[in-house]
Amino acid sequence: MLTRFMTTAAALALSAGAASADYSLTILHTNDFHSRFEPISKYDSGCKPEDNAEGKCFGGSARLVSAVEAARAKTNNSILVDGGDQFQGSLFYTYYKGKAAAEMMNKLGYDAMTVGNHEFDDGPEVLRDFINAVEFPVVMSNADYSGEPLLAGKLTKSVVIERGGEKLGLIGLTPRDTDELASPGKNVIFKDPAESVQAEVDKLTAEGINKIIVLSHSGYEVEKAVAAATTGVDVIVGGHSHTLLSNTDKKAAGPYPTMVGNTAIVTARSYGKYLGVLNVTFDDAGNLIEAKGDPVLIDGTVAEESATKARITELAKPLDEIRNKVVASAAKGIDGDRKSCRAVECEMGNLVADAMLARVRDQGIQIAIQNGGGLRASIDEGKVTMGEVLTVLPFQNTLSTFHVDGATVLAALENGVSQVEKGAGRFAQVAGLKYSFDPSKEAGSRVSDVMVSDGKGGWSPIDPAASYGVVSNNYVRNGGDGYKMFITAKNAYDYGPDLADVTAEYLASKAPYTPYVDGRITRK
Repeated sequence: MLTRFMTTAAALALSAGAASADYSLTILHTNDFHSRFEPISKYDSGCKPEDNAEGKCFGGSARLVSAVEAARAKTNNSILVDGGDQFQGSLFYTYYKGKAAAEMMNKLGYDAMTVGNHEFDDGPEVLRDFINAVEFPVVMSNADYSGEPLLAGKLTKSVVIERGGEKLGLIGLTPRDTDELASPGKNVIFKDPAESVQAEVDKLTAEGINKIIVLSHSGYEVEKAVAAATTGVDVIVGGHSHTLLSNTDKKAAGPYPTMVGNTAIVTARSYGKYLGVLNVTFDDAGNLIEAKGDPVLIDGTVAEESATKARITELAKPLDEIRNKVVASAAKGIDGDRKSCRAVECEMGNLVADAMLARVRDQGIQIAIQNGGGLRASIDEGKVTMGEVLTVLPFQNTLSTFHVDGATVLAALENGVSQVEKGAGRFAQVAGLKYSFDPSKEAGSRVSDVMVSDGKGGWSPIDPAASYGVVSNNYVRNGGDGYKMFITAKNAYDYGPDLADVTAEYLASKAPYTPYVDGRITRK
């Protein structure tokens, strides 16, 4: 129950004639769409047309249009907002960058969105072009972008919109570590989330705005912390951690909404699989007195809106030749779920790390490290298309080879497990290496039992003073996901083949590929 819900006396007073002062609003929301304009399978990867025709698939822009229209029809007062990360995740982004996202979001009639870390994947220029193309404000409160000429004047920390005769304050929030997660450049400085939100709340409150919604791409745990550390925030629409909140799904991470003090927190998983629907009521003073709802599963029972479906088909034509090419086969489904690959040894992590190491082992490389956050989907059993591989590895990363000492490898592994409890993407999937970690210990002292393969079946303890050849992707080598210890590596070469191509070729060489885990990572 909300701590500011009406007392019995207040309820009686309203029933006596003051009920008209209440203001009700339906907040429709999405997050972490990641360019999934077409329907997805239960594995979050591409859905075969025949499966989609049989109603076995989820999401896609055409279904989302129908779901939003249906939700709007049930209320006379609503907004549609997004919690960030519209960019990246499929060939649509690789080919169109932010243009397809802007077109679809305009069609859906969004009222605002915040900036996700992936909106910075291709630097400020692509984000600027996206902002220029959309017909709604893009908000981000916790960054100083005044020194970035491509963004100065384009973004705003907060915005006030009017709906149903009342003014709503919308504040944006972006991951504080976006400089590690993406490529915002040196001119965008990220700041403390709670302090930034509170500053905007105070500004809006001073302007007489008493209904405040934060659009946050910061993750469920951070969003709960922000709610606890601030005053005046009524609703946080979250994103980044791909969290499902629900009152009906047993797999949900928490209730919908999750209440922290007087703040209602909602988030709707990812990839367009759900549409969040939160119904809120405020009293005349702007106090949140009711918040209830649940995400709507956008499954095969939701019809695909025909015009949108036709437009997505048109946009897909240049992509078809690439992604429909069958490159390999899988004897079983290959698990690339984020809950696996960001926490434990996973099948997709082994596949990609093995593929990297196999490609460059003859160059004297002994160890492969792949960040779990770079693995974006699973692969179904049977024929494997290039499109499926690119859905798993959509970032156009290239292989990077370099040399560091064993102490640096140990530091990298510690970084990889330093935020495992948060599901951070820095978790290290490896090849040519074995390690154990204990998440109950303090970050920086969790890793033990690190062994290096000799490539012939033998293993020996890592030597902190010895030099090792390492392969990773160019994002990690250049400090992404906190791997700053690799920035000064020796003999660094960041311009190897595309990681997706390397993985596809490795799969082809092992077809039909049988996924596996072999104990190379042990969680104590």
